[in-house]
Amino acid sequence: MLAGIFVTGLTAQFVKPVGDALEDKAYLGGAILSLVGYVLYDAVKELSSAVRVPTPSLVNSSQLGTFVRKAFLARKVEISFLGYTGETLYNELHHLLEDLSDNPGPTREVRVRMLVPDFKQEMTVPSRVGTDSRPVDDEAFRERMSDQCRSYEEELSGIARRLTATGKLDVKCEYRCYPGIPRDKICIFNRVQVLYGLYDVSVRREHRGVEYFDPKGYRTDLNVWSGGGSAAAETTVTTWIKHFDDLWDLATVPAWRQGVAP
Repeated sequence: MLAGIFVTGLTAQFVKPVGDALEDKAYLGGAILSLVGYVLYDAVKELSSAVRVPTPSLVNSSQLGTFVRKAFLARKVEISFLGYTGETLYNELHHLLEDLSDNPGPTREVRVRMLVPDFKQEMTVPSRVGTDSRPVDDEAFRERMSDQCRSYEEELSGIARRLTATGKLDVKCEYRCYPGIPRDKICIFNRVQVLYGLYDVSVRREHRGVEYFDPKGYRTDLNVWSGGGSAAAETTVTTWIKHFDDLWDLATVPAWRQGVAP
């Protein structure tokens, strides 16, 4: 197209009929230039899309801090978790919530929902490693995990109440329980990004001379899906969000908070 415009202009200088024909059609040059500009813009846009750095499709749980900090750049922050105790996520949330007191940035509302196992029920994971490596339910160990989750909720809820009392922020952190073992790990950030992975339920650790099946959440690899991308990614994010919302509605209030106002 550019070559054609150049040849036409050059011809008009030497061929009088062509020059006379174009002399009174200055608007035609402007239209052509606009068309050329559009073509160039479209080409640059396509090139930009081609070289855009893609969102990583797989991350480690130790990298959760990056996603949490990014989520807190929004005016309304919503973080949902399903997994074991949520220790890795708790550590990140604790620091960021504390920082809101002095530097709230754009954030005005925070909602944190944590789904953890119902440790009052008998479980195969976590459990004590018995004869022939078979799981043996251990009520005392389950109680330790329950106490850990309770301390996390009490700490986060305490910060949330203090921030809300300022009148500048609306913050709420809540734990609920689901039946079963900690198999899936799901993190949802601002309802636009989902991280999902599977705990290694075969992991063992020793506590006071006794061996237990006790998954390590910080070692769990997580697949990343972000909304606003491909249709497949958008569908995946929507499906996981609905799945979590449904589980949250079915979940029970933790034993440590039954009879106590949230």
